[in-house]
Amino acid sequence: MTETTTFTPAGDPEGTEPTADIVPFPLKKTTDPDPTAPGGGVVKPGEWEAELPDTDDPEADGLSEGAPVDPPREVYPPSVAEWMEAKDKARLPVLPDWVKLPDQRTAVRKWAIRHYSAVVGYHAVRLPLVYTPKICAYSPRGAWRWSTAIGRWVFDAEGKGLRLASVANEDAAEYLKLSRQRNDRVRLRGIVATIAGFLGLAAALTLYVMAPSWLLMLAVAALTTTLGVVGAPADRPLIDMAKVTFRKRKLSSDIVIRAHEVSGLTSKDQTIAFPRPIGRDGDGWRVIVDLPYGKSFKDALSAHSKLASGMDIAATQLFLDKDETSERRVSYWIADRDPLAVPSGRSPLLGATRVDFWKPFPWGVDERGNPVMATMLWLSLLVGAVPRQGKTFSARTIALAAALDPHVRLYVFDGKASPDWRKFALVAHRIGFGIVPKNGFDPVQHLLTSLRELKADVEDRYHRLSELPLHVCPEGKLTPEISRDKKLNMPLTLFVVDEVQEYLTHPEHGKEILSLMVYLARVAPAVGVSVMTATQKPDDKACPSELRDQHQARLALRVGAYQVSDTILGAGSYSEGLDASKLLKSHKGVGLLKGMSDDSGIVRTYLADGRDADRILTRAAALREAEGTLSGDAVGEVPAPETSATILDDVAAVLGKGEAKVWSETVVDRLADLRPEVYGPWAQLEAKPKAEALTAALKPLGIGTVQISRRIDGEQVNKRGIKRDDIATAITQRNQKRDAG
Repeated sequence: MTETTTFTPAGDPEGTEPTADIVPFPLKKTTDPDPTAPGGGVVKPGEWEAELPDTDDPEADGLSEGAPVDPPREVYPPSVAEWMEAKDKARLPVLPDWVKLPDQRTAVRKWAIRHYSAVVGYHAVRLPLVYTPKICAYSPRGAWRWSTAIGRWVFDAEGKGLRLASVANEDAAEYLKLSRQRNDRVRLRGIVATIAGFLGLAAALTLYVMAPSWLLMLAVAALTTTLGVVGAPADRPLIDMAKVTFRKRKLSSDIVIRAHEVSGLTSKDQTIAFPRPIGRDGDGWRVIVDLPYGKSFKDALSAHSKLASGMDIAATQLFLDKDETSERRVSYWIADRDPLAVPSGRSPLLGATRVDFWKPFPWGVDERGNPVMATMLWLSLLVGAVPRQGKTFSARTIALAAALDPHVRLYVFDGKASPDWRKFALVAHRIGFGIVPKNGFDPVQHLLTSLRELKADVEDRYHRLSELPLHVCPEGKLTPEISRDKKLNMPLTLFVVDEVQEYLTHPEHGKEILSLMVYLARVAPAVGVSVMTATQKPDDKACPSELRDQHQARLALRVGAYQVSDTILGAGSYSEGLDASKLLKSHKGVGLLKGMSDDSGIVRTYLADGRDADRILTRAAALREAEGTLSGDAVGEVPAPETSATILDDVAAVLGKGEAKVWSETVVDRLADLRPEVYGPWAQLEAKPKAEALTAALKPLGIGTVQISRRIDGEQVNKRGIKRDDIATAITQRNQKRDAG
């Protein structure tokens, strides 16, 4: 059942009316009371009910700590610790998870009800329309087959061949012996058949005379059905199949041994060993083997196709896993059918009111149907594939999850200007499509401006995080509380560029865009700004290695060759068994994921088509509007770097004669008086954010701030500001570049 919880938007100390619902999907959420609310309100996800009391505090008398959440780890004797821990890991569970876990029991129960109700309904519809006419048509043939079989049994037809053989051999003694045996059998069987016939006739007459009509009809139906089943042709079954039967055979040790022999991994003198019995594992078989000494997991990977051929299955049904305990131990999972061709289903984001982007969120499932959780914290992601294999949809699912967290700032740019990303205009801080200017708007220039804006923001974050007090930022790193504080203005940020090669190959701005993106992919994730790029041309010309190599996580959907797969996933991935060129055309939305976690593997990403994306983004826009976190292009705000063309002249114009240094907030107030339509929003900020807005706008131009002291009312006051000489130097350099161009 969906649990609904109201909450107070972050950064609103007075509190507001409930603005959104929190659905616990499938991420756990916290609904503890807000300690700051006098009436015991509700806190934002991720916050605790209250801090533990300080035991040294006199007001904490009578309070004690509860039991630890996780029990202490059991300590084994050192002499047998390794052996006992290995036994713990190798111990199989008594009951499977679907029996022990309530949510899995519920899922199995729902599946059983859905499956068998469909089967019953399928046959119920066909019973009067299909099965009854078939039974009536096949029952005379069944009666003939039945009477013929009884006659052959009574007259010992099975012995006729032996008697004819004795005649052909002119063996009179054998023939007489067989004849006497036949006569005895026919006499006995004839008596039995006659008695059974009289009893059957008597029972039929009794049933006809004395039985109620419903019982008589039931008996006739049962007899007719039996005769119909007997009379049905072997190639045309009486009952249709309610479900498709997939090719599935029992896997035996002989098949596995044969596969290793034909693949060259074993010989007659050196065969494999089975440390565990072969058994069912989900929709397939789990086989663990020990290869001969000298053979390794890499050898098995190289023989993947031959192993599949030896087992008489498709290569996409065989999956290999390395065992950490031994280099020669390999775990095989053999699927009953190609699991990568089975759609993973619609995205669970459709049922989510909001997402906590600080926590992993559902992105898809692996080859066995286990959930694959994604996270974009502290990393950048590269997505590559040939066209029409689900590259954009896979990347868009991550952006949709970010949209459902109102405290995540989104930058979205699409180099091919397709409809896939258009709806993100409802929530994106900056957004642009294509590379061709239209209606006075240049998307490439907008991307360049946004990149400069982000670079200045990243540099500023590093500076401000190092200056925050320890009780706010204990380790100098971004935290959920800091990212959700509107006054600090350091939200989690996701920068998305689809078809990035279109921007990188731009004749005028391509080099600067590449330089800025390399910087962001390398430096920005550490302060909460993640970069996700997608491309169908990951070669060095369209997407240079200096950018690709900055991505910690990679997703390769189907590509044309293993070299391209290695380009996307990183050098050496092919030798690890990661080859996206082996994926088939039918494997849409399926990719090899590397670097997002410690393990590499297959992910079948969930599908959110255009209609689903519209629903999710409409909900996300409403949530952000209620939280007050819509910004930038979504509300028509002009980016600060857009003023870079005139901001130098504007600042120079507001500096008074003889002023060598001026506080930043003073400059902003003067700029607001000069051009209120551009700088007015800056002037409405608090003193510190006001100064930071000017700093962010001037940083891309190479102008920094300095500490400026002023004596006010007899007291020395220190604030950040700018120097006239820096402005003059920047104007001179700008003019020189303009003249040279």
